[in-house]
Amino acid sequence: MAKMRLFASAREAAGTGSDVFEGATVADVLSAAEQRYGPEFSDVLSTCRVWVNGDDVGLDTALGPNDEVAVLPPVSGGCT
Repeated sequence: MAKMRLFASAREAAGTGSDVFEGATVADVLSAAEQRYGPEFSDVLSTCRVWVNGDDVGLDTALGPNDEVAVLPPVSGGCT
């Protein structure tokens, strides 16, 4: 099982900051998350970056049982 960590608007759309999912690849885990959390989460996910264990990865990246998948929406802010 891969642990998923959700940040900012992804966390808000899912209603949780973390969860666990079965899946052989990043795509499998994200698909399971979309099914669990629904269309609002899917909309947010379309703008997110996905990292596994601190590395920016593609959807076809294989996952092991102790991997952490982080879903990072774009953020803005700061001083002007």
